[in-house]
Amino acid sequence: MAAGRGAAALRRAWRERRAALLEPRYTPLVAACLCLAEGGVNLWVIRRVPYTEIDWKAYMQEVEGFANGTLDYTQLKGDTGPLVYPAGFVYIFLGLYHVTGRGADIRLAQYLFAGLYLLNLLLVFRIYCRTNKVPPYVFFFMCCASYRIHSIFVLRLFNDPVAMAILFLAINLFLEERWSWGCLLFSLAVSVKMNILLFAPGLLFLLLQRFGLLGCIPKLCICALLQVVLGLPFLLVNPLGYLTRSFDLGRQFQFKWTVNWRFLPEEVFQNRVFHAALLLAHLAGLGLFALHRWHSSKDNILTLLKDPAKRKPASPRLTVNRIVFILFSSNFLGVCCSRSLHYQFYVWYFHTLPYLLWCTPTTKLAHMPKVLLLGVIELCWNTYPSTVCSSLSLHVCHGLILLQLWYGTAPTPVSHPPPPSKKPTAMSKKTQ
Repeated sequence: MAAGRGAAALRRAWRERRAALLEPRYTPLVAACLCLAEGGVNLWVIRRVPYTEIDWKAYMQEVEGFANGTLDYTQLKGDTGPLVYPAGFVYIFLGLYHVTGRGADIRLAQYLFAGLYLLNLLLVFRIYCRTNKVPPYVFFFMCCASYRIHSIFVLRLFNDPVAMAILFLAINLFLEERWSWGCLLFSLAVSVKMNILLFAPGLLFLLLQRFGLLGCIPKLCICALLQVVLGLPFLLVNPLGYLTRSFDLGRQFQFKWTVNWRFLPEEVFQNRVFHAALLLAHLAGLGLFALHRWHSSKDNILTLLKDPAKRKPASPRLTVNRIVFILFSSNFLGVCCSRSLHYQFYVWYFHTLPYLLWCTPTTKLAHMPKVLLLGVIELCWNTYPSTVCSSLSLHVCHGLILLQLWYGTAPTPVSHPPPPSKKPTAMSKKTQ
């Protein structure tokens, strides 16, 4: 009897353990455990793995020029070349410059970036807790299993994680319906690094759906005004120099660092026609998703320009999953069509991959291929230098994710029941 009760208790405990790994409602519990584990992992990485100097010294040299009174953006430069980031980067890294003794205390900078890593992880987990889509076991692959992401944060000290952490804070505000504050922080993230603009098409779509054309103009003004305020000291001295350096959309990338186009000849990689083709593919992808996946109403997409109160029928309510799907897919389309992806760019979309893979319906047998995709993508980003095989594999993985996003989120056709057959009247019965 006692043995039976013990066996039942063990079975119940086993069922709960499986549920904690598979059911999204356990995400807060798993997230708390992983955040604690990540604290230890980051400390271990900082103390045991040698720091690698890539851009930190150049960052400090660039902001040191500003600290010394240089306001001409074309004169701010470091060992790796001229400063090519907007003004928000200068202010944030100027703070790090002073805190770390003019950038000399590398270990302190690493601890600060470890704190940023944990903050970023908390913000990401808060989004996943709201979406309630991803099984908790997947978050292990998003946390402790990624060597490259830990390296980007605490061993390389790049500015990309700073921009992404601010971006995830902005998304959390969007989910709370605090659109003005969210737009302010979105613009701040753009001022650290321009890759955040890959989320901009999705955000514009959301603003139009939520507020209409006239209603979204104040939100866009918030974004623009912050850019002007942050860049004002440099705009007053050399406006053209600031704009061309900090928002240089035509900047050439070095072929030796590319992760995604290694299989191409270098002359094709640097060709402007190839860049234009990628831009057209990006715009086409955004157009298709906006028309057929983001816009769920059967009405013309131009109805988004109207005041939401005057739309007939009314637009569907913006749910948490709808907001996250539109923003994450907008960014992913941009990543797929990027002219080049360097190793630190992995953080641009790494934390969104679990959602992109599990936001569509998943059968029990389909979990393994999705986990395999995550593993292959991680392997591609950990291959240094990149190879023809790793580069092609990355594109195949991206293509498979795009396909499952397209077909997995297709609107289900509405089946109309057949009209009820007319009952025979008394007259018809008589005639029969």
